[in-house]
Amino acid sequence: MVGSVNKAILLGNLGRDPEIRSMQSGAKMASFSIATSKRWKDRNTQEQKEKTSWHNIVVFGDGLVDIVEKYVKKGSKIYVEGELQTRKWQDKDGNDRYTTEVILQGYNSNLTLLDSRNNSQVSSDNSEQMDQSKSIDDNSFESQKADSEDLDEDIPF
Repeated sequence: MVGSVNKAILLGNLGRDPEIRSMQSGAKMASFSIATSKRWKDRNTQEQKEKTSWHNIVVFGDGLVDIVEKYVKKGSKIYVEGELQTRKWQDKDGNDRYTTEVILQGYNSNLTLLDSRNNSQVSSDNSEQMDQSKSIDDNSFESQKADSEDLDEDIPF
């Protein structure tokens, strides 16, 4: 294998409101936890079982942190893609501790709000931007169409 992949994909619900902090550089970061659940039926007892796992998520980048701050709340259903990272830290007694987190930073990450109330808020706030981008796309399509017609005339067969 030539390379490697470090990607975590989670779909779950927030267990608490996100915590927004400012770093020494002035940039903001958000942290929260997501619960994912696994359900199955016990073969012996036919009883429904459930196991919940908690995942720590850390978001960097002012734009994405602003979205988290405005729209993501306790109980929100979200989809995240990020990179797994384990960091070492020391507790009050000086013991080494390790925490594994899903890091959302840069272009290799994704956060999608899945609650209908969140989607309607996001779309209503961005409707003007969407209309502007649509008109830009429409204009660029027209110019591409004109360019492609010119190319057809130059083909020798």
